[in-house]
Amino acid sequence: MLDHIFPQNKAVFWQTYVDSPEKQRQLQRRTLFIVGLAQIFGGAGLTAGITIGALLAQEMLRTESIAGVPSALFTLGSAAAALLIGRLSQRYGRRLGLAIGFLTGGIGAAGVVLAAVMPSIPLLFVSLFIYGAGTASNLLARYAGTDLVKPAQRAKAISMILMFTTFGAVAGPNLVDVMGSFAMSVGIPRLAGPFLLSAAAFIVAGLVLLVFLWPDPFLVAKAIARERFANQQSEAEEEKLLTSPSRKLAVGATVMILTQVVMIAIMTMTPVHMKHHGHGLGEVGLVIGIHVAAMYLPSLITGILVDKWGRTVMACVSGVTLLLSGLIAALAPADSMVLIMIALALLGLGWNFGLISGTAIIADAAPAATRAKTQGSIDVLIALAGASGGALSGMVVANSSYAILSLAGGILSLLLIPAVIWSRRDPNTSSS
Repeated sequence: MLDHIFPQNKAVFWQTYVDSPEKQRQLQRRTLFIVGLAQIFGGAGLTAGITIGALLAQEMLRTESIAGVPSALFTLGSAAAALLIGRLSQRYGRRLGLAIGFLTGGIGAAGVVLAAVMPSIPLLFVSLFIYGAGTASNLLARYAGTDLVKPAQRAKAISMILMFTTFGAVAGPNLVDVMGSFAMSVGIPRLAGPFLLSAAAFIVAGLVLLVFLWPDPFLVAKAIARERFANQQSEAEEEKLLTSPSRKLAVGATVMILTQVVMIAIMTMTPVHMKHHGHGLGEVGLVIGIHVAAMYLPSLITGILVDKWGRTVMACVSGVTLLLSGLIAALAPADSMVLIMIALALLGLGWNFGLISGTAIIADAAPAATRAKTQGSIDVLIALAGASGGALSGMVVANSSYAILSLAGGILSLLLIPAVIWSRRDPNTSSS
């Protein structure tokens, strides 16, 4: 009954894709559609944590000094999950790795709701950690679009996956009030409401991938790489790639780590800053919605620019954009919705530039034999950096101010520029 999905003669099945560029193109288009569909739901699931997590913790813990802990916990959970998803994907393909991550994240989101109802701080912390698995899958899914495309089109493929994420990611924050009202109507605390949406969205995303993402693009890419190696058709290309992949990997990771730290730190404390100055949940949801839209909506254009202008140029643009965001956030009056929205929009845009350019650098450098495992390991570092940014953000604001946090984040982002200048000194960095 499942022979069309799990064929008995696997060698012959994979060989049909190895031998047919047309079937590869068809599979690439199908992969972008299926992963994109899952990302619509995944995007809606991840926004609950970034929009409401800090506020829920503040309400349950009755303090602002550790309001960044939820962000740190689900980011740490994302780090652990990224490592496991990368290894599962390397062995069994993107389909199984990403699906398990999303389904686990859905369980974590449901646990957050239960923790708020009980209430239970330990359960809240454990559930936020598990919820991070959905965040990891949502981010790692961007690599699925790169498995079957040529290097000159990789950034565009990455951007298409992120663009699909926009639809759910923008809708999520704007459903904060609706889900809060629904939660109260069924006896659940208002701030736990958005996590009901997250639980359903992550589970649907996981099921979409589990059922429909076949043939697996990564397994096909591995079969193609083995064939080329056996026939020595790409010996020169492999030799060039493997002479100095570590520099590219280090630079790509640095770009994404710095953008993640700055974005997480400022974004985490913005809802707390706004609420402290009299803004309601609707206004918070609007600002975060604009921020998330800027994180994902420009993706297609960003991908084209990264492929056309180069990875390092767009990484530098990311640093400058994040600096401008930090300056505006630091100097904006607390009651100015317009300036806060502009600052958070630039924050999302700078993150978008950094993520796509950094991901493209990693996709260029990682050979197929270790690609998924390497990508997962690098996303662990990104998640850990984000966790640090989230945890420290509350402490910085509690001991100084939101303005100091924003200014420090903007200045930190400038480290992107010397990092990418260093990469240009590598004679093998031709794609930059």
